[in-house]
Amino acid sequence: MRAVLVIAGGRSTRFGDRDKAVAELDGTPMIRRVVDRVADVVDEVVINCRADQVDPISAALDDGSFDPTFAVDRETDGGPMAGIARGLEAIDAAYTLVVACDMPFVDPVFVDYLFERATDREAAIPRPDEWFQTTQAVYRTEPMLAACRRALERDDHRIIAPVEDLDVVVIDDADIDRVSSLDTFENVNTQAELRQATERLQRD
Repeated sequence: MRAVLVIAGGRSTRFGDRDKAVAELDGTPMIRRVVDRVADVVDEVVINCRADQVDPISAALDDGSFDPTFAVDRETDGGPMAGIARGLEAIDAAYTLVVACDMPFVDPVFVDYLFERATDREAAIPRPDEWFQTTQAVYRTEPMLAACRRALERDDHRIIAPVEDLDVVVIDDADIDRVSSLDTFENVNTQAELRQATERLQRD
């Protein structure tokens, strides 16, 4: 089985006074776009967020193809890696796609490829440049959860910290270009980027 864990608990400080997870992108809440795009390649949807986000995110996902599970942060502002650990605790599937709520162009074909590449490994992580894309990657659920817990126990909150403990297959730029494009990693952090993404959707 496959799961998706959508990380939505950030404070959206660059986005202004709105939660970007539920901000409308061309008439559809951003987190709804993320879930809808990957729904056909996963069996389970888990949302990591703060307690105050549960109701608005539930409304954003209402009448969708999945009834999501919410993994609510035990403490706020713990950072994305703590959010990943919390979310993985709620997952039954053997492999989990971790994706940020602000990646509305995530490519389901690429996601399917990541799941395939992760088979018999502990993670399949894209690296289109010098940085790993840890929030659009597939992890074997139990090893990643254990690695996150070890990192948190030693007070290492870097999002890359648990990855350093895993058997990882790296998906480089050549593989990305062959299967998809860099558009899959496009994220929306600011109002200007929201407008650009809206224009792109209307143009396409």
